[in-house]
Amino acid sequence: MLDDLMPSFSEPSVLLVCLAAAVGGAVRGFAGFGGAMVFMPVASAVIDPRIAAAAFLVMDDIVALPMAFKAVRICDWRTILPAVVAAMLTVPLGAYVLAHSDPQLLRWGISLLVLCLLVLLISGWRYKGRPTMPISFGVGMTSGFLSGASQIAGPPVIAFWMSGPSQAQVIRANLIVYFAIASLGAFAAFWWNGFFTMDVARLLVVIMPANAVALFLGTRAFAFASEKTFRRVAYALIAIAAIGSLPALDGVLR
Repeated sequence: MLDDLMPSFSEPSVLLVCLAAAVGGAVRGFAGFGGAMVFMPVASAVIDPRIAAAAFLVMDDIVALPMAFKAVRICDWRTILPAVVAAMLTVPLGAYVLAHSDPQLLRWGISLLVLCLLVLLISGWRYKGRPTMPISFGVGMTSGFLSGASQIAGPPVIAFWMSGPSQAQVIRANLIVYFAIASLGAFAAFWWNGFFTMDVARLLVVIMPANAVALFLGTRAFAFASEKTFRRVAYALIAIAAIGSLPALDGVLR
């Protein structure tokens, strides 16, 4: 049945991508981030990274939209707006890299970045004081480039907000609102580069329901989580992404 719906993909590949979408949805709903960091490494190992990135962009924006409506009331707009404006400027550059670079080389770069982020967070380093506009702008530029290149825009903003003094509820809201707004630039850049194809549409038919149900369950779970649990789960997700995105493990995933 899956072979008839999506002749471009093997059935095991589709099932693995569907599982990644479900797990990614659960962690996105719980932490406010992490969906792409779980989905993209796995999906890119078994299907074209361009198809995976375009499918995730559409899926995440549609399914996570209700979360954004609630998050706008508690997020810190003074740090979000400079980051979003900066991200809009660099998303097209990242999308250009995705369209023209060697996917294997790009995946190695993402893996190393995620590993560095994990070390930073586990080290216990914390940003002292309120984030300034130049810092927010620089973080946004880096995140925007990564969004266009891989849909993994999270590492810079996660390190930025999670290393600061804000409470888990505000961090989660910042991430949700930031991703919702910044994704508009990614949509334009992906459309310009021709990433939205019928293969993307067919893949979404299969993976979006699993992602939506899992995201709902993850959102409900956040209400019962402590601050310590929130940060532990976040660190675990980053570790999974860092290990799972290593191209050296393709023999396991393929």
